[in-house]
Amino acid sequence: MNIQTPPSPPGDGIDEGKRLVRLGGDRGLSLAERLTDRFQRLAWRTPIHRLALRGRYPLKLLAVADDPFMGDAARGNAMLQGMLSYRGETLNIAGLSLDRPGFSRPFAEYVHSFAWLRDLSTVAPRVTAAPIAESIMRQWLDAHAERVGDPAWRADQWGRRILFWVAHAPLILSSSDLIYRSRVLNTLARGSRHLERVVDKAPAGLPRIAGWSGMVASLLMIPGGDGRRAGAEAGLERALGASLFGDGGVVSRSPDAQAEAIMLLTMLRATYAARRLDAPGWLEQALVRMVAALIGLRHGDGSTGSWQGSAPMDADALDQIVAATGVRTRPLRQPRDWGYHSITAGTAALILDAAPPPVARVVEGGCASTLAFELSDGPNRIIVNCGGARGCHHSVADMLGEGLRTTAAHSTLVIADSNSTAIHADGTLGRGVGEIELTRQEGDGSSRIEASHDGYVRRFGFVHRRQLILSAEGRDLRGEDMLLPRGRKRRGDTPFAVRFHLAPGIEVAPTADGQGAFLRVPGGALWQFRARGAAMNVEDSVWIDPRGRPHATRQLVLSGETPPGGTSVTWVLHRSR
Repeated sequence: MNIQTPPSPPGDGIDEGKRLVRLGGDRGLSLAERLTDRFQRLAWRTPIHRLALRGRYPLKLLAVADDPFMGDAARGNAMLQGMLSYRGETLNIAGLSLDRPGFSRPFAEYVHSFAWLRDLSTVAPRVTAAPIAESIMRQWLDAHAERVGDPAWRADQWGRRILFWVAHAPLILSSSDLIYRSRVLNTLARGSRHLERVVDKAPAGLPRIAGWSGMVASLLMIPGGDGRRAGAEAGLERALGASLFGDGGVVSRSPDAQAEAIMLLTMLRATYAARRLDAPGWLEQALVRMVAALIGLRHGDGSTGSWQGSAPMDADALDQIVAATGVRTRPLRQPRDWGYHSITAGTAALILDAAPPPVARVVEGGCASTLAFELSDGPNRIIVNCGGARGCHHSVADMLGEGLRTTAAHSTLVIADSNSTAIHADGTLGRGVGEIELTRQEGDGSSRIEASHDGYVRRFGFVHRRQLILSAEGRDLRGEDMLLPRGRKRRGDTPFAVRFHLAPGIEVAPTADGQGAFLRVPGGALWQFRARGAAMNVEDSVWIDPRGRPHATRQLVLSGETPPGGTSVTWVLHRSR
């Protein structure tokens, strides 16, 4: 088996072993950019835009692509019972009221993307699934085929929709009703022309990748599209350049977005295959880098951690994604801008967030998680982040969902209950971490990462520096969290807390001196935690599972006050048996 190694990013002039990671671009959209985006969406409703959507309508698709991924069987079975279900929200298919929706935004995006076609096809043969798919399609056409507006006509939603339509065409085009079939094909063609005008305005990252992927897929499948395909392929290549870091991570730094982008590009590649064409080489190279970045987030059980609002992805789902791509590559352990550094030793796996949060223009729901880490021992998680802010079950209160984005919801240091990067009332990220210095050293006896961020300098006058040392056998993790004075001088002491959120199922027994605790993980392994420089308490916490459901758990909290000259807290996790 050939192992593909993702190409390294070009040299940046920084000494070997040391990295300086800066926040890219502006923190958010300028007023002019916000107004431009608003005017563009208003322009969708004008007669001029509607005229631009006119043109030759196809009579058929040139081929039927393959969807290389399995859907969610529970959601598919719900559809067989006449219900659409997503993250705990369930509605009757016969009464969706798509022209006046009363459901949540995540549910709306599930409906408009037509991702439910994958779930339905997973559990039912064509003869059973086609009438259900046609019923929802007719409702969608009645509500949105002629009415151009947000969110149904958003560029990323059209991109996803086209990919699912061409991959599951037998479910939506099996009817003998020629008028209905014509409406479906005509709407697809209009969506393609809409994308041609708006897709480059989609936010960089997953939205732009989705839009351009659908654009290319439409030109592959609509008769007469080959003449325009080269321009669309150039647009997708340009979008990947703007949406991916050099190390293959998506600019939103979201594992969920990373996984979906990989899946969309893999579906596009299957569309090329349906036409018996080879996908461009740059598309294959992008997939190699992207897969390497995603599997670099794996813990010992094969699942991912909780980063930038993403819930963990279980091992089976991740295995399916990687297998469908056909990519065989090594995990990305030492990224640059993607930022998730990982160390494996013995049965232990450690992952550290060592990059600034994403800029506001490329993500909604970003988290103030800088220098948070997770630790697992074989199949057992030990230290986690609460996670899941963007993928919570419908039953989770909005207030809790927003709380999951805070620095306190991550296993890192917090000053005065403040976020290291501000989270605005509208959900965007504000000022905070703009620069991270990082040094990494590998030795025979241990692996060491030392990183610092400037997120608290402006408000409190301190740099947070964290040092993590994992022994070669993976039985000892030694850490030090330092607050170093910089910039403005402060008077008096400043409160801080270093939080270690524990995975569900871990039994906690504090030591008699209050400076440590015994942690028993499922299966019997025992870890001992000891700390110096702060008082330790055990508090309640929460963890969001891969299905978006919350689980009550516990956290170790080291709290104290730092004088103006700074402070240091040292701690160790030791596996005793």
